Amino acid sequence: MTLVDGAIVVLRVVVPALILPALVIPLVWVERRVAAFIQDRPGPNRVGPFGLLQSPADIIKLFTKEDVVPAATDKFLFLLAPSLAVFAALSTFAVVPYGPTIRVAGKVIPMVGADVSVGLLYVFAITSLSVYAIVLAGWSSNDKFSLLGGIRSSAQIISYELAMTTAAAGVVLAAGSFRLTDIVAMQEGTFRLLPVVPRWNFFPQVIGFIVFFVSAFAETNRLPFDLPEAEAELVAGYHTEYSAMRFGSYFLAEYINVIVASAMTATLYFGGWSLPGFHPEGWLGGLLGLLIFAAKTAFFVLVFIWVRWTLPRFRYDQLMRLGWKTLLPLSLANLLWVALLAIWRTSR
Repeated sequence: MTLVDGAIVVLRVVVPALILPALVIPLVWVERRVAAFIQDRPGPNRVGPFGLLQSPADIIKLFTKEDVVPAATDKFLFLLAPSLAVFAALSTFAVVPYGPTIRVAGKVIPMVGADVSVGLLYVFAITSLSVYAIVLAGWSSNDKFSLLGGIRSSAQIISYELAMTTAAAGVVLAAGSFRLTDIVAMQEGTFRLLPVVPRWNFFPQVIGFIVFFVSAFAETNRLPFDLPEAEAELVAGYHTEYSAMRFGSYFLAEYINVIVASAMTATLYFGGWSLPGFHPEGWLGGLLGLLIFAAKTAFFVLVFIWVRWTLPRFRYDQLMRLGWKTLLPLSLANLLWVALLAIWRTSR
């Protein structure tokens, strides 16, 4: 591997890892403004024009506040947990293709951090680590409210991860591959019988999409699934004892997880960076593909924000009932439907 090839690989991996945390700053401002619009109030409008400097001010506040570690905690695990949350959030995006493979100056550059053959399995393996960050935070805090939040999170993520992975299995069955670039490639073009409809997985697997997207809310602990940090009965849940930037690390991880979940939804069900009739070439085609991917991801991020400020929190029994008695059977039905479609296509 030449020095140029090594630099390209580093840029493919490092640049997204640096951009994702930076995106959290404007995303927090956008969420506040959208929430204010939904609730008919001004929102942040004092710190900077239109309140644009409110998020940087919050970051400065978190970095400069006293970092308190309670005496009765398991100090090693207490300090490890927020770092694990951010690591799991950032690592997930490594296999998500954010643009087409382009050729520039004789160099073939795939716009993905690591184009591995088990990309989707890698995503689910890394996202499952996030539950350890929450459980360890709850247990190591030596606080009953934190412990209850951690236990709630483990039960919630296990329940909804089963429905999510079963829904995603339908996409794998249709594409015949776990590689995310292959999943994007099979969604290019239009349906043969419906030439005006994009060949996205959303259309034949709309039930799978609904299950996957609803489960993504539960996986990211966003309303109406934020039972692990329900302030009405748990103070703040698993991060009750955290302060300063360790407290902020969990919010950083949450927003990164929202971006990654939105990117995965766009990749699995809406063609990722591709559009029907779009055949990118060179750096300009790569830039257009990147913009298409960013637009799709941004749309689902806005849906995350919209739902948070629209729906009330579930009761815990409702949350469990929805996961086990509704979403899991629907995901199994979707998988059966995709299998029947595959048999029909191969028998023609």
